[in-house]
Amino acid sequence: MEHNRVCCLYRVSTDKQVDYKDNHEADIPMQRKACHKFAEQMGWEIVHEEQEDGVSGHKVRAENRDKIQTIKELARKGKFDILLVFMFDRIGRIADETPFVVEWFVKNGIQVWSTQEGEQRFDNHIDKLLNYIRFWQADGESEKTSIRTKTSLGQMVEEGHYKGGTAPVGYELVKSGRFNKRKHELYDLKVKEDDAGIVRLIFSKYVNEGYGVQKIANYLNCNGYKNPTGNPWSHNTIRNILQNETYVGILRSGDTRSPHLPELQIVPQELFDRAQNIRSQRAEAKANTPRVPINMRGHSLLSGNVFCGHCGSRLHLTTTSRYYKKADGTVVKKRRVRYACYKKVRKIVECEGQSGYSAEKLDRMVEAAIKNVFKRMRGISKDEIIASRYEKELSLRKTNLIKAKADLEKEQEKLSKLKAEVVKSIQGESAYSPELLSGLVNETDVKVRELESLCATAERELAEKQILMKDLSDSYDEIISWSELYDSASFEAKKMIVNAMITRIDVFSGYELNIEFNFNISQFFEGIVEEEAEAEELVALPKTA
Repeated sequence: MEHNRVCCLYRVSTDKQVDYKDNHEADIPMQRKACHKFAEQMGWEIVHEEQEDGVSGHKVRAENRDKIQTIKELARKGKFDILLVFMFDRIGRIADETPFVVEWFVKNGIQVWSTQEGEQRFDNHIDKLLNYIRFWQADGESEKTSIRTKTSLGQMVEEGHYKGGTAPVGYELVKSGRFNKRKHELYDLKVKEDDAGIVRLIFSKYVNEGYGVQKIANYLNCNGYKNPTGNPWSHNTIRNILQNETYVGILRSGDTRSPHLPELQIVPQELFDRAQNIRSQRAEAKANTPRVPINMRGHSLLSGNVFCGHCGSRLHLTTTSRYYKKADGTVVKKRRVRYACYKKVRKIVECEGQSGYSAEKLDRMVEAAIKNVFKRMRGISKDEIIASRYEKELSLRKTNLIKAKADLEKEQEKLSKLKAEVVKSIQGESAYSPELLSGLVNETDVKVRELESLCATAERELAEKQILMKDLSDSYDEIISWSELYDSASFEAKKMIVNAMITRIDVFSGYELNIEFNFNISQFFEGIVEEEAEAEELVALPKTA
């Protein structure tokens, strides 16, 4: 019996290619037609076909591609003899993986053919080397295509144009009068005022009233606010809105940002920044270090960030009721609100601390500490504090950049040596297997990319000295604004302020407190402490002279 049973694999790498059939090079009907014609010319019988739509052969590894795994399983069961593709890059374009995928089929008795490039053989080391080079080139082309696409989208954004896609909530798409290479008209964004009001409400509820994303969604659904899609509001939609930089008038594509576009701004920058701080702090809450209230219920000032200083467990708010008989004989109910050490009360751990602390007393002490911070901040010149912090932050950023560059150079050198070893392995001159080296190359390449990104970020932060100064100034102004608002604020607003300022409170027996302020507060405290120390030293010098 002739071994002429064929399995065909067709693949297009993006949804755009699937949608636009004028891209003939990647069109699946074109690939199928070419493969059928080739099989007929060779006298082969096509017994199985697999198709991948919108799957990147450059980004998605074979182990995560269902169709590749299906074809491998068919090969193991001896269901076909020849794997046929339009071009070899339809199998994949990952230089450190795809050559070995192709070799796997050959080693398992499957011939691998391309309608354009013929059969892929592995008779000698030269075949292996050529195979590696072919897929290395394909990998490079994919990388170039990705770079060109990202660059093109980035340039659109830099010029202040929308890169495409569905309009975010609060905007609508309007024709721009500009056309792409396919003569399709492009669209720009325009604020849709009715929906923009809902966006502002979402940010206000989140920042000023401590609502979570699910609570906001419930609020909108229960109060008749319509989702632009006609569906109920969901927590995912709310989350996406809160993190979308478009609402401050800045378009984004990857790391590229547009200039500020006032006509697109829906929420103030300060409100957006506060929302991002709360988002990150709520994420930290899941890691046991919350800096914003876990919930806004109850009448306690602290929520989620107060801990037992002895055993480290979080203190939980408890409420008990007691009845007292007054002198006139009437019975009254009195509530007792406490922060209790759950693990001590339940005897889960041996804890030397108190079982609980009066919520009224503890809240009063923390509030006094907060007001003391406000008083000390107002007592020292803003310019002096910011200048001191600016020099320290600049020095830290320089140190971070030097370290990142050194780490990057080390990993780049390692990657070069591994790639050279891969070539030796293919030629049969290395003690290491191609599979082992493939994994090491991939792992090191990921580290190099991460360090390149880290270096770029460090360089950008170091160069943005004016932005650093503005950030410090804004942080200072935020704290001062809190101090001005605090006394007249609602209880919910006070709770948000306190929990935004404080990272963690450890309470010890006798109500001894250790308060850990958030980074912005801490960095200004350093300046305050140094200024006060210098003042004390100047006062003390004459006395010791």
